[in-house]
Amino acid sequence: MSTETTIHEPPSRVGYLAKLGLPQVTLRATIVGLLIGSVILISNFQFGLQTGWVSMMSLPAALLGFAVFKLTPLSQSFTDVENVYIQSIAVAVGTGPLCYGFVGIIPAIEKFMTSDESGLGRRIIFSTKELIVWSMGLGLFGVFFAIPLRKQVIVKEKLPFPSGSATATLISVLHGTEIYESDMEEEEEDITKNTNGSPLQQQTSTTQLIESTDYSSNMRSLTYTFLVSSAYTLISFFFPILKKVPIFGTSASKDYMWDFQPSPAYIGQGIIMGLPTVSYMLFGAIFGWGILAPLSKYMKWAPGPIDDWVSGGQGWILWVSLSIMVADSLVSFIVLSVKSVQDFIVDYRSRQESYTQALELQQSLINEAENRGSGDGDNNKPILNGGSLEIPKQFLISNKVALIGTLGSTILCVVTIRIIFGKLIPIYASLTAIILAMLFSVLATRTLGVSDINPVSGIGKLSQLIFAFIIPSNHPAKILINLISGGVAEAGAQQAGDLMQDLKTGHLIGASPKAQFIAQIIGTIFSVFLSSIMYQIYMAVYTIPSETFRIPTAVIWIDCSRLVTGEGLPPKAMEFAIVFGVIFAIISLLKNTMPPTSKYYPYLVYLPNGVAVGVGIYNTPNFTLARFIGGLIAYNWHNISNRGKTSMIIFSSGLVLGEGLFSGFTMLLTSLGVKHF
Repeated sequence: MSTETTIHEPPSRVGYLAKLGLPQVTLRATIVGLLIGSVILISNFQFGLQTGWVSMMSLPAALLGFAVFKLTPLSQSFTDVENVYIQSIAVAVGTGPLCYGFVGIIPAIEKFMTSDESGLGRRIIFSTKELIVWSMGLGLFGVFFAIPLRKQVIVKEKLPFPSGSATATLISVLHGTEIYESDMEEEEEDITKNTNGSPLQQQTSTTQLIESTDYSSNMRSLTYTFLVSSAYTLISFFFPILKKVPIFGTSASKDYMWDFQPSPAYIGQGIIMGLPTVSYMLFGAIFGWGILAPLSKYMKWAPGPIDDWVSGGQGWILWVSLSIMVADSLVSFIVLSVKSVQDFIVDYRSRQESYTQALELQQSLINEAENRGSGDGDNNKPILNGGSLEIPKQFLISNKVALIGTLGSTILCVVTIRIIFGKLIPIYASLTAIILAMLFSVLATRTLGVSDINPVSGIGKLSQLIFAFIIPSNHPAKILINLISGGVAEAGAQQAGDLMQDLKTGHLIGASPKAQFIAQIIGTIFSVFLSSIMYQIYMAVYTIPSETFRIPTAVIWIDCSRLVTGEGLPPKAMEFAIVFGVIFAIISLLKNTMPPTSKYYPYLVYLPNGVAVGVGIYNTPNFTLARFIGGLIAYNWHNISNRGKTSMIIFSSGLVLGEGLFSGFTMLLTSLGVKHF
């Protein structure tokens, strides 16, 4: 299939700026964005509580937004920048379960924290009102952090942000418009290399579409996969055996939980993750559930039922999983942080030199024109600002708003934590967490911009480790403080990083940053209420934790808090955790520091990624096996069928969204007491 795409002339400054002023913040777009975001939010709750997996879903959000207007008479007036606004709202709504800790910190406190660890002598259970207050405190400062970061990492450094760029590509193709960017694959050219045009023209002249795709084909793909996944969700509700197919025999299923769940959603997740990642996860599943869990049971280190988080094999191997993930995350985070600082310094010096040369060049051209008596013709030429197109102030969020918003959201966060937890959480701990969130936001956005991976896992673990030293070891609520403070630090970094992907999309399309900021604020506030309500619904309808909803992220959070604050481990878990933590720290160091020019570099792919291995250990094998099948499909998609990555993500997103959305329907059936077969 081919799509007829018209390659227009290079966009002029007037065209770009005129596009910024098109209607974007509209009532219709706001409603559609909130609806799409709600679907993503429900999906993220379902899979977040099951396996800890949460996705931005920016590509399907953009496609669904376009599809809604394509099917209505309003399609002619629907623009690509309005499409960006819809997608920005949807992402802000959909990522709420992770940002506010509803798949990790909150269930860790409610379900696993003991009365002694709470500092109150009782268990902590949150009301809906308290959850809303908590979410409001966490939800806003990440948005304000992102404002000053945008100009640095997107406008000046032009970091690629692969997911944001892919979403921009899809939107541009759907609307038949252009992407405004010089060269998204290579470093920006020195603006003094060619003196035949103005510096600005050299920055914006290479306009191209990254990937050609077809709307109708992608829409069919999304629809069919959505229907298949939805059908599986309904059928498996009435026939639960489809969620646990004992393909390795009843003994392996009963004793060590080796089952297969032919879930389209988890196959779709595997497609998104790719074959290398799911292969590492499969290695983790075999290592954890095929070797360590049987060993711990045989040696009486974990004599309880295999699925017991406390005395069973699942609880024992979790410590090894945690050690591997912490080691890998911390090493990679430290290495990437050092690299980011080095790259920033080098880039800053280089740009200062280029900027000086550009000003000299511009001045010489002006002088030459004046000498020829033709200076009047240059009055309308664009002005260079750091080698980048300068957007008028009315389309930007001012530094004053960013500063006031950051201070206001910081105060709001401290106050909301005080309202919920009283004096249990010291004010200095809350402020320290917010300061860490600011620092981590810078590193997270740079890492995300280059690698498309938001290192929130490492940020969370590192923040917990830092607070283990800050909070006195004899404090009665040290576990609670560690969880809350770590969650605050992670939330800011996670939100700022994910929102930067949306800002990259808007930058490439030509959307107004102010309109996107409004979208993020609206989506965040809406998500605060919807996330809190959905969490309470899940807790009321289902038994959590359970075989279906194991909330592994919550277990990771609480056990990491216990680990860094000196709590005891099961027999022999410490020895295994140290050994494999060191091994994967070394592997992580090799994978993050070996230069691409090394003859051994191509073989690094065969060294397992610690985070992926850890996920394979703490998730039960049925999820991992389905994801591995998805990885095989992704490999075939790329290397055999040679189809585009965008269409693959759309295909897999339909599988995820179908099961995620219809989980709301099965939740209704469960609450009504509908019987299974």
